[in-house]
Amino acid sequence: MKRFGMIGTAVLCLFVGSAALAYAQPDQGQGHQDKEKGKPDKAKDKKQQSKPEKQQQDQQAQKQQNLNKQQEHRAQQVRDQNAQRKLEQQQRVQQVHDRNAARKIEQQAKVQQVHDRNALRKRLSEQERRQRIEQWQPRVTQYRHNLDQQLRLAQQQNALLQQQKRMAQYRYQQQYYERLRQQQIRLQNERNYNYNNDPYYYTPSSYRYNRDGTFYETNQYGADLLRRAVNNGYQEGFRSGQADRQDRWQSNYQGSYAYQDANYGYNGRYVQQDEYNYYFREGFRRGYEDGFNSRNQFGSVSNGKYSLLGNVLAQILNLQSLR
Repeated sequence: MKRFGMIGTAVLCLFVGSAALAYAQPDQGQGHQDKEKGKPDKAKDKKQQSKPEKQQQDQQAQKQQNLNKQQEHRAQQVRDQNAQRKLEQQQRVQQVHDRNAARKIEQQAKVQQVHDRNALRKRLSEQERRQRIEQWQPRVTQYRHNLDQQLRLAQQQNALLQQQKRMAQYRYQQQYYERLRQQQIRLQNERNYNYNNDPYYYTPSSYRYNRDGTFYETNQYGADLLRRAVNNGYQEGFRSGQADRQDRWQSNYQGSYAYQDANYGYNGRYVQQDEYNYYFREGFRRGYEDGFNSRNQFGSVSNGKYSLLGNVLAQILNLQSLR
C-alpha cells in the first residue's frame, strides 16, 4: 500500500511538470519575438547612415575638383607671366639693338654730312653742268607725259574696285589719285624751271649704289630722292595693305595700282624714273606686309608719318660713299 502511494505521487509530479513545461514554451517564444522586436534594424540604419556619408564624399570630391582648378589657374597665370616677361625681355633687347643701329646710322650720317659739305665746295665745270642740264631736260618732259597716262589708268582701276565692292581699297586709291594729280599740277607749274639755280646740276657724285648688278653714281640730292622713294613706297604700301585687310581681300601687293604706278613723290629729276619706281616698290612691298598684317616689322608710324627703319632703308639702298 505504501509502495502504491509512492508511484501515484511520482505520476502526479510528472503530469504537473509536463503541464508547466507546455505552459512555459509559448512564453519563451513570445519573449524571443519581443527580443527580436527590440533589436535594431542594422540594414536600415546602414542605409540611413550611407546617405550623409555619400553627401560628404561628394562635397569632398567637389572641393578637390575646385582645388585642382585653382591650382591649374595659378599654374596658367605663372606660365602667362613667364611668357610676358620673356616677351618684354625680347622687346628690351630689340629696343637696345634698334637704338644701337640708330646711333650707328646717325654717326654715319654725320660723317657723310661732313663729306657732303666738302663735296659741295667742289663744283663741276661749267661745261659739265650744262651737259647735265641738257641731259635731264627731255627726261622731265617725258615724265610729265607719262604721268598723264598714269592718271588715266588710275581712273580705270577705280571703276574696277567699285565693281568688286572693295570700298576701303577704293577710298585709298582715290586718295592716291588725288596726291598724284596734285603732283602733276606742281610739275606743270615748273615748266620754266631754273636749272641754273639747282645745285644738283653742279654738284659732283658722292655716292655709288648697285641695282641688278649695275653700279650707278649720284650726289647727295639724288641719294636723298632715293631715300624718299623707299619711304614714300612704304607709306603707300602700308595704307594699301590696311585697305585690303579691311575689305577682307587676299594679300596681293602687286595688284595695287599704287605699286604698279610707283610714281608718287617723283619730280622727274635727279634719278631716272625706272630707278625711282624700283626703290618705291621695294618700300611698298614691305609697307604692304606691315599694313596687311597690322604690324611694324619693317617701319614705324609717328604722327601719321610712315617711315622705314634705318637699318632696313640702309640695306635696300646700300649707298656707298665715294671718298
